[in-house]
Amino acid sequence: MTDPTVVLQASQPKLEDLLRQIVKLLEKHRLVETLVERDQTSPRHQLIESLVHRQHVVELQLKLRSLHPADIAYILEALPQDDRLLIWRQIEEERSGDVLLEVSDAVRNALVETLERAELLRVLEPLDADDLAALAEAVPEPVLADVSRRLPTRDRDWLQTTMAYPEDRVGRLMSQDVLTVRESQNVEQVLRLLRGREDLPLNTDSLFVVDARHQLKGVLPLRALLLNDPEQRVGELKLTDPVVFDASDAADDAARAFERYDLVSAPVVNGRGKLIGRLTVDAVVDFIREESEEDALNRAGLRGDEDLFAPIWDSARNRWLWLSINLCTAFIASRAIGLFEHAIAQIVALAALMPIVAGIGGNSGNQTTALVVRGLALGEITSENKGYLVLKELGVGLMNGLVWGATVGLFAYWLYRNWQLGVVMAVAMLLNLLLAALVGVAIPLILHRLGRDPAVGSSVLLTFITDGMGFFIFLGLATLFLL
Repeated sequence: MTDPTVVLQASQPKLEDLLRQIVKLLEKHRLVETLVERDQTSPRHQLIESLVHRQHVVELQLKLRSLHPADIAYILEALPQDDRLLIWRQIEEERSGDVLLEVSDAVRNALVETLERAELLRVLEPLDADDLAALAEAVPEPVLADVSRRLPTRDRDWLQTTMAYPEDRVGRLMSQDVLTVRESQNVEQVLRLLRGREDLPLNTDSLFVVDARHQLKGVLPLRALLLNDPEQRVGELKLTDPVVFDASDAADDAARAFERYDLVSAPVVNGRGKLIGRLTVDAVVDFIREESEEDALNRAGLRGDEDLFAPIWDSARNRWLWLSINLCTAFIASRAIGLFEHAIAQIVALAALMPIVAGIGGNSGNQTTALVVRGLALGEITSENKGYLVLKELGVGLMNGLVWGATVGLFAYWLYRNWQLGVVMAVAMLLNLLLAALVGVAIPLILHRLGRDPAVGSSVLLTFITDGMGFFIFLGLATLFLL
């Protein structure tokens, strides 16, 4: 990975200003090219075009050369595809792999598709085994196999080891950059060992204590080396109860542990307790960011890897699944209204009031669903507290139903001077909010129990139920008591 000391990362305001400068430069480049193309009769046409192109390319290269790969990734993600490819071609080849690591999955896939095999090999060649593992899903298998064959045996074995774990496991996120010491060594020996290295792995805040079989025995914080006597033994200073992860642990659980205990790094062991890697905060933060972005899109019925500037056809197809499901649920909800056409024909006010019941129910249910999805993501919901959670949300639904049901009931009476209609409105609101509370808890819990992501499609299913049942409850009560 790129050493962050090589290039400085721009602050967000400066980065946005730089993006505007690059966009203006691209617009100027296109304008000049258009003018030159119109003047095809000029004998100096080719020379002028070449000079203009070179001037703009050099300016782009100078701007990009001083940027951190993460900042270049931000610029690439914020540009349409044609401009994105133009910028990509100006990145120094030895830095292209680092930029590829930083961009979103969708942009990465699009860039990889544009690269010829030989060019892609050159981009991947400077990367180490950890970086190649992070890019494995985007790189064609033959290319990845070709690159891995060029790695040293140790790195090639490491790549195969990490690739054996799913993307949501700690083993896929861990790094092989570990510093180990023995219990019998003293502080002076360890410090001499560290001074003999050219550099320390990034995010190194501790060393891992192992025995002759590489079994993890504890963790030695760096501060212990600085604050204790040079002759003191590592075995006396080590922490014997550190946070340790198994390679098969869920990455979500590891992320919560890093947040809870303010970890910078932690050892990763296999099922036999042997130290096999290290999990660092930068890998965890990247995982959390990707998961949060994916969840935000999934809640809207989108795949988590859609590129903002993807081709129209690709973006349209990405949205078809949940749009089709939503269309079906809308037809079902419309049939609930159709059952009461006679009532609506006699009391036209019902048509004006029924969206209020359905809309408030959907809003309330979405609030409940958001809380439950968050609770599941943080591991706060267990089999022991699910019952309490359901009762609590029903209590909230009852309270809101009484308050807002009375409010909309009075509103309906004020509009139409019909107290029976106001009572029906209030009761329908109360019942739909209770239903929304129950369904808002049930849908994500059921999806989670089935092994599905509770964020995917919960809002669509919830809206279908609260809309359909809201119409049915309100119009049904109106038919029973007003006709």
